[in-house]
Amino acid sequence: MAPEWLSSVITEKVDVYSFGIVLLEILCGRRNFDRSQPEESWHLLGVFQQYWEQGTLLDIVDKYSEDMQTHGSEIVEMMKVAAWCLQTNYTRRPSMSSVVMVLEGRMNVESNLDYNFTNLRLLNTTVEHKKDMTPLLDSVLSGLR
Repeated sequence: MAPEWLSSVITEKVDVYSFGIVLLEILCGRRNFDRSQPEESWHLLGVFQQYWEQGTLLDIVDKYSEDMQTHGSEIVEMMKVAAWCLQTNYTRRPSMSSVVMVLEGRMNVESNLDYNFTNLRLLNTTVEHKKDMTPLLDSVLSGLR
């Protein structure tokens, strides 16, 4: 669940956050919360943050998937997409149309990512623009392609 749910500031970026979680689960071959892991590894985001800080992202890639193991550089790029979608501050998350452009190779992931997914003090709970709270049509959310 996106961190902004805690403050009731709900925008279209909660879906982007959810996409980031699903992408990370696929890449790592495990659930976001998994009690079958050692207690310090129950939360995938904490593990992801730790491995990012250590510079060992490939160590959390799904070990049972030969494709994941073979394509390390592409997997790291997809982990950057996931991290972009998982920014604690929802205003820093991309639109889904930007994510699609990255997946199509027409755009790059933002370079200044915050990999501190577990510090909720960084959460931006203020609505900077009234449009952040306005329900938008699907065509507006996805943007032009």
